[in-house]
Amino acid sequence: MTAESFYRTEPSEGAAWRLAILMGANTRTYKFALGSALLACAERGEDAAPLRDVAAAYAMGVVGRRADAPQAPAGTSGGDADFLAVAAREGEESRRLGRPTEALLDAAVRTMPGMVMRKFHNLRGGTEVPHRFYELTGRGAGRVVRLTPQLRRLARDGQACVLRAELEARWSIVESSFSAAVGRSLMSDGVRVDWGTLTLTDRRRRRSVARVGDALIGFQHGRCLICGDGIVPGDGMAVDHVFPYALMRRFGGASAWSGPDLDVIWNLAPAHPRCNGAKSDRLPTAAELAGLARRNEAIMGSPHPLKKTLELTLAAAGGGGWPEFLRAVQTVCC
Repeated sequence: MTAESFYRTEPSEGAAWRLAILMGANTRTYKFALGSALLACAERGEDAAPLRDVAAAYAMGVVGRRADAPQAPAGTSGGDADFLAVAAREGEESRRLGRPTEALLDAAVRTMPGMVMRKFHNLRGGTEVPHRFYELTGRGAGRVVRLTPQLRRLARDGQACVLRAELEARWSIVESSFSAAVGRSLMSDGVRVDWGTLTLTDRRRRRSVARVGDALIGFQHGRCLICGDGIVPGDGMAVDHVFPYALMRRFGGASAWSGPDLDVIWNLAPAHPRCNGAKSDRLPTAAELAGLARRNEAIMGSPHPLKKTLELTLAAAGGGGWPEFLRAVQTVCC
């Protein structure tokens, strides 16, 4: 699925934000730190903030990540003045203070306008997301980040909490793909589901990467696959087997089941707990299959490693697209 078709499925400010966070190319994690800082401003009801204030939240977002979580691919270096190099030197003191050191804050203010703030809205192929979420105005020490009405509406409509969870999940996935040891596993084998913790892990080392629901829900436009309504804070979130796992028992066990593995990402969809409970072990409807195909196509339009996981599934089935794949699974069931 292309960025254009993902947006056309549900043209909205939320879809545009998800394009930037979930489907843009990732060479570093700067846009996640900026996105988190912007959401924080919007949640506070601000329509503008000094660049220096946004830079402080951005910088603390980066140094607040796990010490073993790389923010760029292994071997990437921009020299001593590079923002990540400054963050590495100033991170411990900034965490101790609870705010960025002057050196770290100055580095963020210096680098953000020509780097992450210029590229945040960009998509691969030289296009931009359909909505803009901020504008940088002024000069020098007087520069101001003005939040657009689109971003303020997202926060006002109660979506900021959901978008933040999606952002955090994507940030963790990208960090893992940058890790020299874990990243090689993710890029070659994709991810698996740890049902004990409901997290995605790399297949070889089984290291936790991100929560399953938060990693997938954005590709469904934040909606329950079963009823189509939005999953909002307070609803809770279940992870539904679209083709019920019980099918493999119904066919006499996993060894007798001739279809694909039902316990992996292609067949898992966030849903309301009440919808998931009511669905029980029935087969998916035509609408649910169409929604699952669109969701999987959207993941295929994102960068690794979720994309790799689904590529492996299709390759094992002999290729083709998701509608054809799902029709073949339906045939096995019937």
